[in-house]
Amino acid sequence: MIKPLEVKYTPKDFSTDQDVRWCPGCGDYAVLAAVRKALPELQTRREDTVFVSGIGCAARFPYYMNTYGMHSIHGRAPAFATGIKLANPDLQVWVVSGDGDLLSIGGNHTIHAMRRNLDINIVLLNNRIYGLTKGQYSPTSEFGKRTKSTPMGSVDYPIHPLNTAVAAGATFIARCVDKEVNLLTEIMQRAAEHKGLSFIEVLQDCNVFNHQAWAYASEKGQKEDSTLQLEHGKPLVFGADRNKGIRSHNGRLEIVSLEGGEIEDDLLVHDETDRTLAYSLAQLERPDFPEPLGVLYCNQDREPYEQLVWSQMDHARERAGEPDLMKLFTDTETWRVD
Repeated sequence: MIKPLEVKYTPKDFSTDQDVRWCPGCGDYAVLAAVRKALPELQTRREDTVFVSGIGCAARFPYYMNTYGMHSIHGRAPAFATGIKLANPDLQVWVVSGDGDLLSIGGNHTIHAMRRNLDINIVLLNNRIYGLTKGQYSPTSEFGKRTKSTPMGSVDYPIHPLNTAVAAGATFIARCVDKEVNLLTEIMQRAAEHKGLSFIEVLQDCNVFNHQAWAYASEKGQKEDSTLQLEHGKPLVFGADRNKGIRSHNGRLEIVSLEGGEIEDDLLVHDETDRTLAYSLAQLERPDFPEPLGVLYCNQDREPYEQLVWSQMDHARERAGEPDLMKLFTDTETWRVD
């Protein structure tokens, strides 16, 4: 049973004595800072928080968090997190790993955690490259990407994490850039408070093997026209001068100028509870459209998976009584071999 928090934590309370070993300038530092900043606001004890990771640079995360944690095996972090949450539903469980780990070998585990709607938080650090193994293309690398493993350019088209999350049934879906620490912290807090599976894609810079992969979303002078900041209940407006908007016309999204007589009343208004709109927004890509940042979708209507499982177990106990393992072993035809 979770005990009430008796002290007020600070971000420093979630730091460990381990030296943080990422390359200088890596976007992982910003994500670590945001998580440490978000957790004290949740009023949850460190002992009731668990971080699980797979393999990769991002997978070092549990070492740097003064909570319980597990550095698991390649691609299997969502499976470990599923077991932890089922065994103790009161725990707050986080999965932090990279695009290669969660979307390649771990793709199925990630998808099934989403469709089950476990009350866990998946933070995908997407740098569009395999960083730990020194620069091979990943599932999110763009078509034509030249790397050590694709010297003539990748002929794979990338998987889109937001599309996958919407299609698989995640009930909280968001995207942020590593440099936007305040927004990232706010999204982390909302994800933790959400009852159901939260999926956060973080556009994260690997400054050694894929530097500036997300420059259009993070650099001043580019991000204003290349990204769409989502706010629930607000029209979809973007641009350095807030002079462009997005509307639906004949069933398709299109960009309109707000300088030629168009008014904001004609624009789409963001509704976090609209799954159809979330899927449409997840499709937006440069150069034709700005790419969305913020919370795409939030739905509290579905009961989390672990609650359904425990309800079944409680019902089984009421109907059949407390389980007796030895009786199970000996209640049917059995024999002893000497």
